[in-house]
Amino acid sequence: MVRLFMRGRGERDGARDAGRTLAESVRRILALDDAASVSVSEIACGDPACGGAETVILVMRAGERTRAAKLLKPLASVTDDELATALVPLSAPEAKTA
Repeated sequence: MVRLFMRGRGERDGARDAGRTLAESVRRILALDDAASVSVSEIACGDPACGGAETVILVMRAGERTRAAKLLKPLASVTDDELATALVPLSAPEAKTA
């Protein structure tokens, strides 16, 4: 399941399409099964380094806590290489604590 939550700039069709494309790329890069959900959001960023918007990706797998990746740029400008790098921490199984 892919859920897109966009505010402000994300209401444009181009950003919506970019969000869908990004979510599909997340599923492919992480080899997610159909039971996993992906949420892609573009939110206002208060950090001047991110140019006013940041992209937040949530990955929800059954039996695990929700995990997040963040890119300090608008979702329409995220490249495949940047996405793959941001998802590296999410590709490893969640550490189990005793």
